[in-house]
Amino acid sequence: MKPFSVCIIAKNEEQNIERCLKSIQHFDCEIIVADTGSTDRTKEIAHQYGAKVYDFEWINDFSAARNFSIAKASYDWILVLDCDEWAEESNPEEFMVLAKEYPAYIGRLKRKNFTPSENDQRIYTDMVERFFNRRYYHYEAPIHEQLTPSTSQIPYAFEIPLTVLHTGYVGTKEKLEAKRIRNMTLLQKELELHPDDPYLYFQMGQEYYCEDDYETAAKYYSKVLTFDLSPTLEYLRLTIQAYGNCLIRLNRIEEALQYEQLYDTFATNPDFVFLMGRIYYVSGQPIKAMSEFIKATSMDNPYAEGTNTFLCWYYMGLINERMGNADAAASFYKKCGDFEPAMKRLSELYS
Repeated sequence: MKPFSVCIIAKNEEQNIERCLKSIQHFDCEIIVADTGSTDRTKEIAHQYGAKVYDFEWINDFSAARNFSIAKASYDWILVLDCDEWAEESNPEEFMVLAKEYPAYIGRLKRKNFTPSENDQRIYTDMVERFFNRRYYHYEAPIHEQLTPSTSQIPYAFEIPLTVLHTGYVGTKEKLEAKRIRNMTLLQKELELHPDDPYLYFQMGQEYYCEDDYETAAKYYSKVLTFDLSPTLEYLRLTIQAYGNCLIRLNRIEEALQYEQLYDTFATNPDFVFLMGRIYYVSGQPIKAMSEFIKATSMDNPYAEGTNTFLCWYYMGLINERMGNADAAASFYKKCGDFEPAMKRLSELYS
């Protein structure tokens, strides 16, 4: 087949790169790996899977590395993957069918991100732009690089039949801390150069949110919301969700209730509806909260795991328990399966 190239940048990824490359063996496509200074077996493993490996001197610029890997490809159509991602579901034969139908558009894949939570590891899903024709697009920004049109055309998107799993948000404390320091340093430098870029404020908020520094994260998220942004932007949706979570954790309930003004625009997915349920719950409005949780369970395609199932049932159990309806509470907790907080409440309910 080989009508497109998969481009990957890597450094000391021997623990991840084999899983990534093994998952795309059936793609029968060219694989380009731009190595930015590995001292482990990364390049050796890449060669074993037939990848063309090129050395790139790291200059603190992810876009430069991406663009280098793209330039080494034999084909104009490019699929970008990271070493800590691997294909779960795919239909590569359809990629070029879509490419012919949308020659100047960007293909988005579905990414399932493993993330640590208070009680276990959960998954949230996002759509990321990864499949494109290099004649029309290139990467810009040293950190959290973005696909950018090479001309003035509007970058419309289409979805490709590819789902990947991603473990970049989990790892050892030391590895995550080193990654955070690297990212924060590059982001701060970019903010000094581009203080009017809302996407940079979003990414700074994300870094602090991952550190459980909700106060600082909220400051950056609130800055994003001062810009006039299209509600279709993925990072605006993520900002609103994360900012709402911050306000709840910081007990800034009156501010969180202002989310009622966003309801008509963003209550198109169970995640936002579930968030509104939590806001009503912590503000002492259990009936309104229950209504939102019930609505969320009737909706499909959650971004975060559980926002239309066990998380709603857990809160519905809490509401019933506080109202003295022990049997109803127990029935909701049982629906949550092995969700630890629900199991704990269930064990204590009749103790």
